[in-house]
Amino acid sequence: MKTSTFNLIVLVVAAVAGYAIYEFALPKFLQDGGPLVALLLALIIMLLAFVFERLFSIRKAQGKGSTATFLKNVQQAVNTGDIDGALAECDKQRGSMANVIRTGLERYNTLVASGDVKNAREMNESIQRSIEEATMLEVPMLERNLVSLSTIASIGTMVGLLGTVVGMIRAFNAMAVAGGQPDAIQLSRGISEALVNTAGGLLAGIGGIISYNFFVTKIDNFTYMIDEASYAIIQSLSSRVTTKSK
Repeated sequence: MKTSTFNLIVLVVAAVAGYAIYEFALPKFLQDGGPLVALLLALIIMLLAFVFERLFSIRKAQGKGSTATFLKNVQQAVNTGDIDGALAECDKQRGSMANVIRTGLERYNTLVASGDVKNAREMNESIQRSIEEATMLEVPMLERNLVSLSTIASIGTMVGLLGTVVGMIRAFNAMAVAGGQPDAIQLSRGISEALVNTAGGLLAGIGGIISYNFFVTKIDNFTYMIDEASYAIIQSLSSRVTTKSK
């Protein structure tokens, strides 16, 4: 599914669910927060949807089996000259790391078959370019919807602040009754509206910030592992070229 289509579906579903929860499921004291509470609920639902989507996508990018076992098997196959076996391990593992390493191995097979490479340095440069291109295709998929998480964190905080201001305006308006006592009911409703929106905005903001930082760190660590694994494979392949040339 395309990112734009997925985001549109999440937006529509979250809007409908947020309104339904606000109208039919929330207790009265939370409904007193006003219609902005429905928007905050929609933002929180979107946040949860993007969090689960990122967890699923990153888990899929890591592949089917243990990453450490996969790298060990590929390294052993390359060291023994079993490039087809290493490719088979990539097919079995799948995921972003396997795709990147597979690209390097296929480039090695192509260069060896064509006889274009005369030394290990040329081999390194050619395979490195192929791996960098493959990595550039994989990274955007890993980082997809991270902008949405950070946007929800910002918008949630701003919506909560807007609700707080509206509630305080209502509270002060209830106090500004000329020639009489303040309207206690309207005053309490205004304060309740302000506090409910503040809590909702903080919940969306904090959740968005924590989720964004968590996934950025996880993706950075994963891409670092890809770089390290690719470098080790390149060195093993180049050492085979050096050995053959002697």
